[in-house]
Amino acid sequence: MEEQGYFYRDTWAEIDLDCIAENVTSVKRQLPQGVDVIAVVKANAYGHGDIQVAETALASGAAYLAVAFMDEAIALRNKGIKAPILVLGASRPEDVKVAAEFTITLTIFQKEWLKKAQEYLLTDERVSLHIKVDTGMGRLGVRSSEELKAVEQMILADERFQLEGIYTHFATADALDDTYFRQQLALFETIISALTKRPKYVHSSNSAAAIRFPKAYFNAVRLGIAMYGLTPSIEMEKEIPFQLREAFSLQSRLVHVKKLQKGDKVSYGATYESDQEEWIGTIPIGYADGWIRKLQGQELLVGGKRSTIVGRICMDQCMVRLPSYMPIGTKVTLIGRQEDQFISVNEIAAKLETINYEVPCIITNRVPRLYKKGGKIVDIKNYLLNN
Repeated sequence: MEEQGYFYRDTWAEIDLDCIAENVTSVKRQLPQGVDVIAVVKANAYGHGDIQVAETALASGAAYLAVAFMDEAIALRNKGIKAPILVLGASRPEDVKVAAEFTITLTIFQKEWLKKAQEYLLTDERVSLHIKVDTGMGRLGVRSSEELKAVEQMILADERFQLEGIYTHFATADALDDTYFRQQLALFETIISALTKRPKYVHSSNSAAAIRFPKAYFNAVRLGIAMYGLTPSIEMEKEIPFQLREAFSLQSRLVHVKKLQKGDKVSYGATYESDQEEWIGTIPIGYADGWIRKLQGQELLVGGKRSTIVGRICMDQCMVRLPSYMPIGTKVTLIGRQEDQFISVNEIAAKLETINYEVPCIITNRVPRLYKKGGKIVDIKNYLLNN
């Protein structure tokens, strides 16, 4: 079977790189000239695959990459990525030499961090820095013009530090009520006015703000969830001026099919009991794959029709009520399209009572990722070498 590639189970995820490329292009198309895209590929590119998404985003016009931790940045460097990479989270000052060695840009927000980092850098070593400003997210960042001035002066006084950027993060850019967003934006503009000189990059917009608020572009935007074709929030879905294309789908196959009689039971706890004669299929995916027990009762697509998971989801398998007999090997779509039916990431998120960001992230690495280009599964190593 073409989908199986180099793995030995009948469950896999497909990532459509054309969707990633189109989403990046759609956002770039609405940005003014001179506004760069920083492609956020943290958490293994939201579960889609860090190197594959990074290469595709860069080829589609992104100028910079962003990750959460230095480990993620180093992994990209070791896979051949040479583009600039910004670490959005906190890094230990003791590791500043590693950042310099791998040419990784760090986020900083404390004078104490800078003092400690100075102890570890040699005279000829350089590290690029972006200052984080906390305008109301309440996570990381300097919180006043005075704090910013103090941090900036320490950076400017040491030639080993290179101030390349400054940024903030919006807490409510995906909400229809933009009151708090505007407060954060105004505060950011006030705080950065205290800078002696604006650095190369000033950025504040996440996906939601990049789509909705041109006033917050500055000269770069950070493209995260929208790059993967997912809406930053359900309520702002109608405000997106272009179609987002979901890149992630989740597939499996029937590995066993059986006819149950009335009164037969299914799975742990015997919580499901057939009330009539029916066909039940087993598929090899379970909560160890991130298809968690709360998805009991969720619909799947089998033979182009919606079918329901019955019984408790097991660690490695779950069972589905089939509309009729179907042969072993029949494709099952848990997320994605079959014929005229579509199960979106948002639908799964609603069942889990969470946000769409979480869904691809919790599908574990034991589920192989396959990559599509031009509608076909590609040998990603050769694809990246030749494109």
